[in-house]
Amino acid sequence: MKAINPATGQLIMQYSQHTDSEVASIVGSVDLAFQSWRRTNFATRRDLMSRAAQLLRDRAESYGRLITQEMGKVLAEGIAEVNKCALVCDYYADNAEAHLADQEIPTEASSSFITYQPLGSVLAIMPWNFPFWQVFRFAAPTLMAGNTGLLKHASNVPGCALAIEEVFRDAGFPENTFRTLMIGGSRVAGVISNPAVKAVTLTGSTPAGREVASVAGRAIKKTVLELGGSDPYVILEDADLPAAAASCAASRLLNSGQSCIAAKRFVVVEAVAEEFTKLLTKEMAARSMGDPFSEGVTMGPMARTDLRDELHQQVLDSVEAGARLVLGGEIPSGVGSYYPATVLADVKPGMPAYHEEMFGPVASIITANDEAEAIRIANDNVFGLGAAVYTQDLERGKRIASEELQAGSCFVNDFVKSDPRLPFGGIKESGYGRELHALGIREFVNQKTVLIS
Repeated sequence: MKAINPATGQLIMQYSQHTDSEVASIVGSVDLAFQSWRRTNFATRRDLMSRAAQLLRDRAESYGRLITQEMGKVLAEGIAEVNKCALVCDYYADNAEAHLADQEIPTEASSSFITYQPLGSVLAIMPWNFPFWQVFRFAAPTLMAGNTGLLKHASNVPGCALAIEEVFRDAGFPENTFRTLMIGGSRVAGVISNPAVKAVTLTGSTPAGREVASVAGRAIKKTVLELGGSDPYVILEDADLPAAAASCAASRLLNSGQSCIAAKRFVVVEAVAEEFTKLLTKEMAARSMGDPFSEGVTMGPMARTDLRDELHQQVLDSVEAGARLVLGGEIPSGVGSYYPATVLADVKPGMPAYHEEMFGPVASIITANDEAEAIRIANDNVFGLGAAVYTQDLERGKRIASEELQAGSCFVNDFVKSDPRLPFGGIKESGYGRELHALGIREFVNQKTVLIS
């Protein structure tokens, strides 16, 4: 299992995979740890989770550097990611007990209520693009609910996987409460099938989600899937165009465009399409691409060369089908998995840039005649993770976001982002279930009915 610096192509470190017997031993140890961890009180869990949050803040720069080394995001974004992980630890340390408090239900019985009880060991299969955040948004609620955690991380961020285990160990969590499995994707099905694993959560591609859901379904195990996205951003004729362009570019280029909830399709009403295209192109062109450790650089390499090449082919195929290349679209010379900020205009049905997820710094501009057509185009996609609408009429924006756009998170005059206080997840081929908020911590508990006559 190799960690390779995507900015240089150089090997950082090589890690040995766990053998089958080691995996079985770890899974069994985590299941055994659950038997005692589930009986700890919330005060104990809260203290430990608060310590984990403080460790993350204390180590934000060193862990941020590790993230940048292994998957290439600029250092400032890596440090910010670690600090955001501390926030989700704090959130569940402060709110888990209230989120899981017994809920009284009036009936004819002397007492009836819902109680929330932990399930056991939960397996998380996590991606490389936010290698700390994706894990902590699972781990914090899972552990605070009294479950134990198993992590199968992306194979290109093994150092991050081990560092996360280190955080919980150093914070004082009981041994084997949270463990990392150093295995490849081909061995995941066996872990899911292990009777000691009670539930599975995956953040990743839609094909990976289908595979995991299939294996878990055969074993009758609960899953939460957060999958791909091709988020549409609707730009109406009354939008503040400079502000909208700045917001859209920030979303499209965060993490070099490698985010499930990044803005990907910009559906612009014809009356302002030309002006918005100019403004967005100017914002995208202003980004500085280079060494992610260098001050002033705002865009690093993509995480892997194969992913960069796949994205470039989508761009080439879209241009061949009639899309207009406004900016970028050429692989730079030299080492590293770099790809420039790219803008495609005149995007239409049948092109990869219209239908497929473009997982990198490529903006697809689609023109619509009016609001109704813009909404139709925005929803004309298999994904349903996030969406946004830009308009100075806030009531209009509220109506479109709440009633018209088909996605799990819909924002008005801002780009989609996750927040521990708000539920997060998708619909359609973007998955099911929710993370964060009270809904997230209740996904992997037994929502048990108790009635006393």
